[in-house]
Amino acid sequence: MQNFLTNIETRAFRIAQFATRNRDDALELVQEAMLKLVQNYAGRDEGEWGALFYAILQSRIRDWQRRQSVRNRFRHWFAANEDEDAQDELEQLPSDDSFDPATRLGNEQFMRRLEVELSALPYRQQQVFLLRVWEGLDVAQTAAAMQCSESAVKTHHARALEKLRLKLEDHR
Repeated sequence: MQNFLTNIETRAFRIAQFATRNRDDALELVQEAMLKLVQNYAGRDEGEWGALFYAILQSRIRDWQRRQSVRNRFRHWFAANEDEDAQDELEQLPSDDSFDPATRLGNEQFMRRLEVELSALPYRQQQVFLLRVWEGLDVAQTAAAMQCSESAVKTHHARALEKLRLKLEDHR
């Protein structure tokens, strides 16, 4: 189980950070999800851990979003002017020394642009894209993690891809 958690930690953090736009909240959500996985599913087959973990993480993210909406209503009600934490930049992918500087710069610009465009996607499209493309989950696993139908996963994935292709067309 320890190897699984170590391998999934960074990717799960990125998914949570896209959803929360807050480093600390993302870390807390990932830790909670990992703890629940260990507590409730350590005895399950190792092949099931990925889908189970992402289902737990998605549930934690939804709960966080509900709490935030309630907090935001109270903030608005009391007219509290709290500064929102600026979104931390996500870790850059490790660079390959064989790339020439121009290629490296192009890749870095593309990744920054991809992060911006991913953040702008509607929540469901964003999370389906991350689970399908970044995590490599299949349609059924993504549907289980997102607690929606397989056809909804296919629709959200197609819409996310279409929007990202349009927005990132100049980086082809």
